[in-house]
Amino acid sequence: MDLGAALPVWTVLPFAGLLLAIALLPLFAGHFWEQNRNKALVAALFSLPVVLELASFGHPGLHQLVEKGQEYLSFILLLLALFVITGGIVVRGSLSGTPLVNTGIFGLGAVLANVIGTTGASVLLIRPVLRANAPRERKVHIVVFFIFIVSNCGGLLTPLGDPPLFLGFLKGVPFEWTFSLWKEWLLVNGALLVLFNVWDQRVLDQEELERPGSQLEEVMHHAPLRIEGLRNAAFLAGVVALIFYAGRAELPYGVPQAAMALLAVTAYLVTPERLRRDNGFTWGPIVEVAVLFAGIFVTMAPALLLLNTHAASVGLREPWQFYWASGLLSSFLDNAPTYLTFSAAAAGLHGLSLEGRYLAELLAQGDSGARLVAAISCGSVMMGANSYIGNGPNFMVKAIAEEAGVRMPSFFGYMAYSVGILIPLFVVITFMFMR
Repeated sequence: MDLGAALPVWTVLPFAGLLLAIALLPLFAGHFWEQNRNKALVAALFSLPVVLELASFGHPGLHQLVEKGQEYLSFILLLLALFVITGGIVVRGSLSGTPLVNTGIFGLGAVLANVIGTTGASVLLIRPVLRANAPRERKVHIVVFFIFIVSNCGGLLTPLGDPPLFLGFLKGVPFEWTFSLWKEWLLVNGALLVLFNVWDQRVLDQEELERPGSQLEEVMHHAPLRIEGLRNAAFLAGVVALIFYAGRAELPYGVPQAAMALLAVTAYLVTPERLRRDNGFTWGPIVEVAVLFAGIFVTMAPALLLLNTHAASVGLREPWQFYWASGLLSSFLDNAPTYLTFSAAAAGLHGLSLEGRYLAELLAQGDSGARLVAAISCGSVMMGANSYIGNGPNFMVKAIAEEAGVRMPSFFGYMAYSVGILIPLFVVITFMFMR
């Protein structure tokens, strides 16, 4: 049965409603949204009509629900493992808060994001960056560029880098395929690093003129840098090896998932509690992700099926169209379901169903399929930086910075930075790689 042809159009409304709730409730009902219990309730309310509708189709509908459940479990176990492992690695002290050192840390973060994820790299580096720049008065731009680079654009090269790419991996994109996006990665992150260095140097020079004493000498003072919990690096290597091997060997479902869970549990048990305490580790963030994505994976099933069946009527055909469509949606809604939504449309253009590892079949179509996957990957990852709600680490970094005394811009104030800095850069990416 072609569920995409049989499902009524209204079944996309719970998916749209849940994504809008995730985007808007933190802004207009912040107190209610603080409780993960309330998030779970909202996710369940939007999921229930989809579950009932799919179940009414019998085996085909139940098969879709089971498949989405398996994808969700793989997805959340990876995030859990990275969250627990990086939560036990503590960076003590600080570096000098000079423009050159700041730029170097951001460049390191862009690389690390592909190994421990944008969330892991953000958690690991944001506090040392803030400590390094504590003597400086003007620090907003530092945090904004950190979000641009470390929390988003840096994680483009591996399935571990950003959740959309891991979902693509689960759907058949080879682990090493995203390395082919190195030109796009190098251009966007290289340009941002150069621009940040120039901007940061000008801000520091202005502070030298306006404030008494030498600001450069102030930021040069720093506590010795050291890292504790390095044993967890072995667990990170285990996660990378497991994902790489599972993608090549196509292990039976349940084997890599159990191994991922074992890595997370072992890392938690062997990590001293004081390290997690010093990192401010709590279960709240991963619980929030777990409950929201449970609802997202259920509610997006009809949207993917409908989009796959009716792809030709959507009007998306060229890579640049997929780049901007996936990117603009990722700017305000979560980029992981956005990636799958437009991947479904791309597969539909080539007459492919959404069964199994369908993105492997899309890549097998030759250059036309690969260009669409590249466009969707770049749009979903890069443009998650356009707003605070485009990617999970964005709000987290904002909260940590405000806790450290940095007065971060409002939702639209942040977008003034992203529109002025990122959008022109994304236009360049379009003309160079997406035509």
